[in-house]
Amino acid sequence: MRLMGSVLILDSTPLSLLAHPDVKQPGVLEIRAWLEAHLQRGSTIYLPEIADYELRRELIRANKLRSLRRLDYLPQEVLYLPLDTPTVRRAAELWAKARNAGHLTASADALDADVLLAAQAESVGATIVTANVAHLAFFGQAERWQNLPPPPPSES
Repeated sequence: MRLMGSVLILDSTPLSLLAHPDVKQPGVLEIRAWLEAHLQRGSTIYLPEIADYELRRELIRANKLRSLRRLDYLPQEVLYLPLDTPTVRRAAELWAKARNAGHLTASADALDADVLLAAQAESVGATIVTANVAHLAFFGQAERWQNLPPPPPSES
């Protein structure tokens, strides 16, 4: 049997649930089961560097060491996607296009992680898994993780 899955990239909110150490917290156990099911069905899941940065800085600030250890472990389960020059340049193009269309996702002087995430998703042909579909759908395919069930197994 050949597994054929989805190509997905994690935004910071689903990533924060995956990094949370307490499975009793709402959504934590469910998203871990969701991730495992996707991986078993052959989905490619990316942990983008920009989402890692967004989450990591807050975990460090709040001294959440258990969550940081879990975040450090996640690249053993999913593919870490570093930022690179072509992606940052594409993000600048997306930012300008959005601004010219009147679509503001952050203040004019902000780094705007959404466009960096969108450029990373575009670079690998991934759907963005997010809690903020409204902001990210402007740039490409974006869905809440709860709306992305694992694909059925394919036969070959």
